[in-house]
Amino acid sequence: MRLMTLASMLAALTFSGCSVPMSPNTPQEEVATRRVALPPALPPMKAFGSTHITRPTRANSVIAGDFLDLSFQLESGRPLPVLTRFEGPVTLRVTGDAPSYMMADLSRLLARLRIEAGINIHQVMAGDAASITLEVIPKRQLQRLVPHAACFVAPNVSGWQEYKAARGTAKLDWAKLRSRTRMAVFLPGDVSPQELRDCLHEEVAQALGPVNDLYRLHDSVFNDDNFQTVLTGFDMLILRAYYAPELASGMSRGDVAARLPAILARLNPAGGSGMPRIGGQSPAAWKDAIETALGKGQSTTRRRDAAITAVAIARKMGWRDTRLAFSLFAYGRLHMRQSSKDAFAAFREAEAIYRANPETALQAAHMGVQLAAYALSAGQADEAITIVNTHIAPVKQAENAALLATLMMIKAEALDLAGRPREAQLVRLDSLGWARYGFGSNEQVGARLSEIAAISPG
Repeated sequence: MRLMTLASMLAALTFSGCSVPMSPNTPQEEVATRRVALPPALPPMKAFGSTHITRPTRANSVIAGDFLDLSFQLESGRPLPVLTRFEGPVTLRVTGDAPSYMMADLSRLLARLRIEAGINIHQVMAGDAASITLEVIPKRQLQRLVPHAACFVAPNVSGWQEYKAARGTAKLDWAKLRSRTRMAVFLPGDVSPQELRDCLHEEVAQALGPVNDLYRLHDSVFNDDNFQTVLTGFDMLILRAYYAPELASGMSRGDVAARLPAILARLNPAGGSGMPRIGGQSPAAWKDAIETALGKGQSTTRRRDAAITAVAIARKMGWRDTRLAFSLFAYGRLHMRQSSKDAFAAFREAEAIYRANPETALQAAHMGVQLAAYALSAGQADEAITIVNTHIAPVKQAENAALLATLMMIKAEALDLAGRPREAQLVRLDSLGWARYGFGSNEQVGARLSEIAAISPG
């Protein structure tokens, strides 16, 4: 399940706290008077071409431990007794009002699953029986039953009505599965193209394979931090191992663990061999603090306190990995209004942690967008441009159009501030094609453009 709470925090990228401080006596009509209007005709929506895939660099023994934790446990921590997967060819159908851009993204995804994960999966007509049903429904309807989900997958059903009838019964219990025959993925049709694509990648992957998420995985969509939004090389390796001929539905954790070293040595020779090593476990108290900090339904004070707790636990555990960086990110987001100095110190420390590892360049870019906005608001045009240029390449590689458009819009404002209006106009125009994919409607594209223009002192 892709969580709306964390995903919305990461996708919002609001810049409260970045504006230049003003006197309380400043007339309201003088505040944020800069406006950037959308052109009469927006450029065509941009789309990403071939996906750039990088293989995981950690040892196969560690990947084997990740595989076991992903495959034999639910996100709630509840254990799963056996491995379950589809046995034989997998068919997939789409029902509901699916936008055309979703179908293009689905075709790309299925091709990648066949080539990179070696899964025999093909789309069939909407009226045919299928292993996996993708049903597109309105967002409001989906969240009426599952409020915190952006999208989700359910076992043993083939549609929304069947899912509703089965709610609260053993039919939907993942722990009772012994093999997969029918899965339903529920997607909101009235969201941005990027959000719909992100849901496709994560939920189809979970319909096929692991249904757990692990915060320690920096290079995977199987992570509730939601930084990675399209299936990575690690994810494809996990799915390829999931459907290896040496494994079968009904195998216990011990059975799978005994076979994994040989499977991974064959599929990923550079990773070596060795028995599974379980990675660092994240304490429940830290997970609870993160979920409270980035969730909804809690007071701002409680969420800020939870972020402070998450950072404290991470430091006490001696972490210098993505979990400390993510804790700092949560802290920064929640303290921007209260103390911009402390917030941006947290963003800088998080960015430094992420940038220390080439594999977390995308995460660093999420910190960079905040730092670039802060530099812009302070009138440091050259600094903002330098920060943006540092992060453009990994964001393109990760196919994150919303983040890419935001960075480019910040750069355009910084170029204007630096007295380079012609370059600014070209960058701004280029950003709009990506913004249409990342944010969706013209209204949302315009709102993001105006939001960024408002933080510039120019």
